[in-house]
Amino acid sequence: MSKKFAVITISAAVVLGIVTLLFPDNKETQDVPKSAPVDAATPDSRIGYFASHGWEVVEISGKDITIPADFSVEYEQYAQIQDKQGLPLREYAGKPAKVYLYEVKNYSPENQKMLAELLVCEDTAIASLVYNDNGGNLRLAVS
Repeated sequence: MSKKFAVITISAAVVLGIVTLLFPDNKETQDVPKSAPVDAATPDSRIGYFASHGWEVVEISGKDITIPADFSVEYEQYAQIQDKQGLPLREYAGKPAKVYLYEVKNYSPENQKMLAELLVCEDTAIASLVYNDNGGNLRLAVS
């Protein structure tokens, strides 16, 4: 390989690297729907959130949690579901929140009990998921 060819190749790689850093291709963020904050301040507003997506639910419990500041692999998968639903989970990393658990009344594939959860921070719904109660191997986005 000639010295001139090596210099051109290295220069091209450097320019390509700079262009990539300055103009990243953010297809993931382009696919994220932007939605208005979802009010979750009251039991009626939380149940109404599920109803607006066709789910009939009954509240079972609620408990205080802290959203991890650094997401594990599993929590990152959960966050990706929220991204696709337009819910702002990532914006609340490290903050205290409350998770509400519901029993789904109008959907039971193969007679499986289905649960729904809604993660609420500062009276805003920031994450939601529907799953079966036997280990959660069936997981569905709410919307």
